[in-house]
Amino acid sequence: MTGTQVDPPDTTVVPADRRSWRGWLLNGLSERSARHPGPHGTPPAEHKGHRWWRVMCLTGVDYFSTLGYQPGIAALAAGLLSPLATLVLIALTLGGALPVYRRVAKESPNGEGSIAMLERLLPWWAGKIFVLVLLGFAATDFMITITLSAADASAHVVENPFAPDFLHGSNLWITLALVAALGAVFLKGFKEAIGIAVSLVGVYLALNLVVLATAVWKIATEPVVIGDWWDAMTAEHSSPLAMIGVSLLVFPKLALGMSGFETGVAVMPQIEGDASDTRAKPAGRVRDTRKLLTTAALIMSGFLLVSSLATTILIPAAEFKAGGGANGRALAFLAHQNLGEGFGTVYDISTIAILWFAGASATAGLLNLVPRYLPRYGMAPEWTRAVRPLILIFTAIAFFITWWFDADVDAQSGAYATGVLVLMLSASFASTVAVHRRGRRVAALGFGVITAVFAYTLVTNVIERPDGIKIALLFIVGIVVSSFASRVHRAFELRATAVTFDECAARFVDEAARSGPLRIIANEPQEHSTREYRAKEYSQREETHIPDGRPVLFLEVFIQNSSDFTTELTVHGDEKHGVRRLRVEGAVVPNTIAAVMMELRDRTGEVPHAYFNWTEGHPLSHLLRFLVFGDGEVAPVTREVLRRAEPDLSLRPRVHVG
Repeated sequence: MTGTQVDPPDTTVVPADRRSWRGWLLNGLSERSARHPGPHGTPPAEHKGHRWWRVMCLTGVDYFSTLGYQPGIAALAAGLLSPLATLVLIALTLGGALPVYRRVAKESPNGEGSIAMLERLLPWWAGKIFVLVLLGFAATDFMITITLSAADASAHVVENPFAPDFLHGSNLWITLALVAALGAVFLKGFKEAIGIAVSLVGVYLALNLVVLATAVWKIATEPVVIGDWWDAMTAEHSSPLAMIGVSLLVFPKLALGMSGFETGVAVMPQIEGDASDTRAKPAGRVRDTRKLLTTAALIMSGFLLVSSLATTILIPAAEFKAGGGANGRALAFLAHQNLGEGFGTVYDISTIAILWFAGASATAGLLNLVPRYLPRYGMAPEWTRAVRPLILIFTAIAFFITWWFDADVDAQSGAYATGVLVLMLSASFASTVAVHRRGRRVAALGFGVITAVFAYTLVTNVIERPDGIKIALLFIVGIVVSSFASRVHRAFELRATAVTFDECAARFVDEAARSGPLRIIANEPQEHSTREYRAKEYSQREETHIPDGRPVLFLEVFIQNSSDFTTELTVHGDEKHGVRRLRVEGAVVPNTIAAVMMELRDRTGEVPHAYFNWTEGHPLSHLLRFLVFGDGEVAPVTREVLRRAEPDLSLRPRVHVG
């Protein structure tokens, strides 16, 4: 895999004709794709990775592209105080977000990000539900990145002086076309991202450097503009303390200028690292990821500060408002004004390209999140195992969001900031817990302060612009409902990735198999005496007619975590209370028994028999216990799992109930 490879896997189980639309849509649907780590996951062995600065450009198409609209949003939010509010933003970036994500890079070095760190904090279903909520906010972040960036790109198209007249007022349709084009690229196959990203970021930053250097030179040669700005600002605000206070109050509206950190840790597996790196200890990758994060933050902070000063001082306030020439495109306004329409058009083209490609980075992020978590939880519908159906779903959602916000950059900024801030809050909280558990009290206190600042920023942003939380709630509800529907639908799968027997268990199985098909008594592991085991064996032989003299093995399942979906099963054998026992830990009892029975069939070459007792109680309550706690009415569920796993009745392990 090179770059952000999101093409479907080669192994296919789809029997449909490749020439049909369904075969094309589900191309690459793989049985193993539920465990596929996503386009930013662990690359194959032949992939050697990339230098950290090249990977930085991949995240930079999202991070650096915010220069296209961030100065204008800052001017609208803070007015003449935009440079001071931007200073607050830079302080939080370098003193808050950067240390947090440097910690995330160390704690989660294989691309899982802060969500995986928090996943480990909460046990059982609470952890799964918490992750689903975070995925809703992450989806908000990435989806709004796609729509907001495309909307800003359309603003650059329309405002260009060489744009045809029929394009004016067509922002919505241009944005929809850009979103559709992005979806079409991924439907075709997105093989190479890093090379394109390096070119786009290099050209874009170079052009911005020219624009800002020209603006700084103009300010330096016309110092009166600085005096005019300062006089206007001091006239509007009574004291320096008042300026600082207002800047602190308005800076949450600028929070989208910190986007890109979560993507930065998500692409960690793409970084080359050192030759001595291992998956358990990728020290070189962690070091280079920290270089990536630090360099990107410093570059962005410098550009943000200078661009805020230049746009605030040189552009009239009225131009930032809706319909103004600098609305959503402040630096492009300066490029046209100071360097001519030709250079301004080149700048527009570069900005349009990187904003559009920021959507590509966000789409790759979405394709990274869905395979990483939902299939592992059993919470991914069937179509999520193929890339193309996901692309169609994401594109349709992007269409709806674009239509809902009428392709307005300012209107979407609240939703964007909400997604960004929730992810940063979760990362800072996870970092606080991580260092606290290591006994580093000073570091825990520092991260705790950062967490409090992000919490304040998030709450303020939600209160002032509730659209973000509304959009996030829609994503959360959609993810939770579809995830649990999928979990119920897939509840009767085998759900074991592997079944192995220890030496003792293997010996018991081989010795019992010499007498014919195996006879397995499914037993609840509560018996603790010879009398109880003997009584159980006697009742099973009488009620289910186990042939006399045939040896039996007791199979006992211990539920480890019923919220898990797939597990690796290790069967341990022991001889106690006069019986031979096979004992195994699994997520659910029926599916674990079914998986062990299938493995016993393959090992011995004969169809084994399993013997159960009926369970008293209401069938519905047993079904709920099975779905939530992993037990319930074991016998019929085991039989259903076996029926779905083995359609050939002659090869299906037998289930007897007495």
